[in-house]
Amino acid sequence: MEVVITPDYDAISRHAAGIVARLLYKKPNAVLGLATGATPLGLYRELIRLHRQEGLDFSKVTTFNLDEYVGLPADHPQSYHRYMWDNLLSQVNVSPSRVHIPNGMVRDMEEYCEWYEGEIARAGGIDLQVLGIGRDGHIAFNEPGSSLGSRTRIKTLARETVEDNARFFDRDEDVPRHAVTMGVGTIMEARQCLLLASGSLKAEAVAATIEGPITCQVTASALQLHRDAIAILDDQAAGRLKRREYYEWVFRHKESWLR
Repeated sequence: MEVVITPDYDAISRHAAGIVARLLYKKPNAVLGLATGATPLGLYRELIRLHRQEGLDFSKVTTFNLDEYVGLPADHPQSYHRYMWDNLLSQVNVSPSRVHIPNGMVRDMEEYCEWYEGEIARAGGIDLQVLGIGRDGHIAFNEPGSSLGSRTRIKTLARETVEDNARFFDRDEDVPRHAVTMGVGTIMEARQCLLLASGSLKAEAVAATIEGPITCQVTASALQLHRDAIAILDDQAAGRLKRREYYEWVFRHKESWLR
């Protein structure tokens, strides 16, 4: 896994957006895997800026989101449908027919999850998957204990995740307890993964992901086995890394070689 340590959150967002933009310039019909949460917001703002000011084109891009809450309609203020359209999709020239966000309201979820996996395959697979990380080291909603070979399915959310999400809802009983999510195995099939992490609250999970054992208790640790995974961190999120000096050394020399 390549580790990029940046000074702050804005630098994470710019670096990640540069990677996405280079892919779209090279492959205009790329398939992007998208994430929600606070961390990707800066990336999405930078992509919007690149679209508006530099003509970054999304017209042929296909998108697949990682997850959605079960029981929230698409127009709910806290649904991930709403999040994606408010924070990115409505502000670039993406075709709505190429947007895929899991539906948390379907009745036959098993059949739907198989369909979603099939749609990813029919699109040719995901070229680049954006990922955040939970405080317990989960990616998407693959909570601790999830199979590292798992596919798109319903997951019961861990208590810690429910508590983290409670700030977005008026009442505790309104916080979803289940989500439909891509599996770890689905994520690992993306041709490139970008793991973004910011802040000291993520430092322990980041260290476990990058330097700890590969374990289903920290599902992000599966990325150690990915052929092209990049972790983009700010100074605080990198605070528990034991080999930080090495990662910075490697990045400096890579940059000088690229120049």
